[in-house]
Amino acid sequence: MIKKSIFREYDIRGIFEEELNEQSVKLIGYYLGQRITGDKVVAIGYDARSHSPLLRDYLASGLNAAGCKVLDMGMVATPVNYFCNYNEIDGYTTDASVMITGSHNPSEYNGFKITIGQAPFFGEEIYALGEEIIKHQEQKIEDDTQRIEIDVKTPYINYMLKEFAHLKGLEKKIVIDCGNGVADTVITDIFDALELDYTGLYCDPDGTFPNHHPDPSVEKNLRDVKKALEEEADIAFAYDGDADRIAVLTHKHNIKGDQMALLFAMQMENPTVIGEVKCSQVMYDELERRGATAIMYKTGHSNLKVKMKETGADLACEVSGHIFFKHRYFGYDDAIYATLRMLELIKEGIDLDREIDALPKVFSTEEIKVETTEEEKFLIIDKVKELLINPPADFPVILNVIDVDGVRINFEHGWGLVRASNTTPVLVTRFESTDESLTKSYETKVNALIQQAKDSL
Repeated sequence: MIKKSIFREYDIRGIFEEELNEQSVKLIGYYLGQRITGDKVVAIGYDARSHSPLLRDYLASGLNAAGCKVLDMGMVATPVNYFCNYNEIDGYTTDASVMITGSHNPSEYNGFKITIGQAPFFGEEIYALGEEIIKHQEQKIEDDTQRIEIDVKTPYINYMLKEFAHLKGLEKKIVIDCGNGVADTVITDIFDALELDYTGLYCDPDGTFPNHHPDPSVEKNLRDVKKALEEEADIAFAYDGDADRIAVLTHKHNIKGDQMALLFAMQMENPTVIGEVKCSQVMYDELERRGATAIMYKTGHSNLKVKMKETGADLACEVSGHIFFKHRYFGYDDAIYATLRMLELIKEGIDLDREIDALPKVFSTEEIKVETTEEEKFLIIDKVKELLINPPADFPVILNVIDVDGVRINFEHGWGLVRASNTTPVLVTRFESTDESLTKSYETKVNALIQQAKDSL
């Protein structure tokens, strides 16, 4: 039985064998292949998980059955996979790519990030694909794993070496923590060629993630890289399992994605910058103060890529460390590229700590997750919206409500966010204020509203 729940907003994701198995993945390849136009040239890459090569074979069988030509780039980082959609590789121009990755999920998970014609395949497209597959879930597809091996890593590395040749010999001590993900399928080759002084932690790809979980947005996963930074380096970087998210660490700060956007925007003249609904108000206000155009939009890498193309934006960010560059790049999230852009700022003499310290002081919570169910999470959001029309008498004064993705409630001295996760059965909340006690008060009052909404269902 193929589960509808594996077909998610931004990608396809599930547990190996239980949900992503020979039958389901062959059908994913077949019915996806039917949606690919042009010459139907599809490039596949995969992460370090032990079952990723097997899923590649299943996927290739389905794609071949649909009349596609399958290119195999081997084990790569997700941004390297995206790179092949914008560059001719070994004489081939691709019509689509699929990255087989469970990203930062536990090792039993895997999934597919899909790009067709340089655009993310997501949302209603994925849901419609899922419905068709479930309708034909008994259909059998023969084994046909024929594919053409291509080398995407070498042109990607060469591109970075050309773009960042001026970083050669940068006199800073660097620590990188690859978390046993796939960042080091390219990053140390780039660093070595640029003669950078670095220490690498957990660089060997290992899909069991024996040292720590590959999610740099969780503080406990940064303990080792922080220790190495404190003992021997000037700057540190950490990556998630497929290297499309980054953490940047100085001796004073864990620089979040929205703060990174402010730093990167310093290199751009009057840029347009897109942030997600979880970004600090400081980012939006500071960008506007500097003459930039700031746009608030939905969370999710696919959403932000589409919005960037629609608006012609130069940069986009998520608090979690997805950084998207159109300025001097292709418009997708690439933690390797973001690392080099950050080192470029340092080379230009920008003091990262001083820039962060100069920002207005606010008190922000981390993302707080509220357990619910897949069936109820969006219903709760709708009910919260209703309750905000006539909120309780003791509720903080509301300036306005932004409902581009869940509800972001703007108060006089801060804001609160409630949104439904598109990938897990939880509500995600976040709160911020210029006053620490108000941050806690906003959290308490909004949580009471969430509970009222849940009780009414």
